[in-house]
Amino acid sequence: MRAVVTVTGIDRRGVVAAVSSFLAEKRVNIEEITQTILGGRFAMMMVVDTSEIQEEFSLLAVEAAALGDRIEMNIRLQHADIFEAMHTV
Repeated sequence: MRAVVTVTGIDRRGVVAAVSSFLAEKRVNIEEITQTILGGRFAMMMVVDTSEIQEEFSLLAVEAAALGDRIEMNIRLQHADIFEAMHTV
């Protein structure tokens, strides 16, 4: 299943490493990634494959948000179809 990970916050060292390591540990494959820094604000979006995760998707989303709290970033994990529906005008 495809999902979208968004990461936003004040730019700091190690964000990409922390998020990608977390996803790898959870058996999530990053298919596409983009990131930018604008005015000291960091934004990253990933399209990921969650078909091999060993836990419920909702638990993975909670754990991703908790990682965000630890690294002082906002991390959201959503099913791709929900993300796309929310961002369609």
